[in-house]
Amino acid sequence: MWSGPRNISTAMMRCWGNRPDTIVCDEPLYAHYLQATGLDHPGAKETIASHESDWRKVVAWLTGPLPDGKSVFYQKHMAHHLLPNIELDWLQTLTNCFLIREPREMITSLIEFIPQPRVVDTGLPQQVKIFEMVRERTGVTPVVLDSRDVLENPRAVLQRACQQIGIEFSDTMLHWPPGFRDTDGVWAKYWYAKVEHTTTFASYRAKLDAVPESLHDVLTECNGLYDQLHAYRITAG
Repeated sequence: MWSGPRNISTAMMRCWGNRPDTIVCDEPLYAHYLQATGLDHPGAKETIASHESDWRKVVAWLTGPLPDGKSVFYQKHMAHHLLPNIELDWLQTLTNCFLIREPREMITSLIEFIPQPRVVDTGLPQQVKIFEMVRERTGVTPVVLDSRDVLENPRAVLQRACQQIGIEFSDTMLHWPPGFRDTDGVWAKYWYAKVEHTTTFASYRAKLDAVPESLHDVLTECNGLYDQLHAYRITAG
């Protein structure tokens, strides 16, 4: 699942992680991203120290065998972690899906953590690139989920997504125990405060905050990229 930040991506990981047939991983390329970019994210040093930062070793694990009894490997990826130096051939061995959020809502949430985000920090350029690459190579339109659609009707949207990727839907995806998980990254204490207390997808609430004027160009570019993916999203109806 290729997502951007502040985009119900952790709730979606909880959703899939509650399936008995599924294992999950949390942003496996984050340590490499932080080490390569030197960005000062919350918990950056701890993340690099605690997680694998060699992208080749990470990819070997992501494309390796699953534990006994598991048939689904749900990989929560931030699309912007896929830096230009990372080869992309391994994506052909995965079923690539995309999770998007309306840019104004996403940006006004992201600036709580990163005050001056760039377009590349939203993951949208990378999502569009991966989406087009997958569609060109496979001839199949990948699954695109808009966070608003999921929050407004999680059962129907997830049922349609599971059907499209060939996995049986499970009611266990709609509810999960609260709290952190062993599979959460060490950055969870900085980023997951709200998700820690959830037991299901929250009802959608419009976020009406205005994007600062200094980020209007970022918003405009993000809107164009978002629209490209939004046109292919799975809906409940």
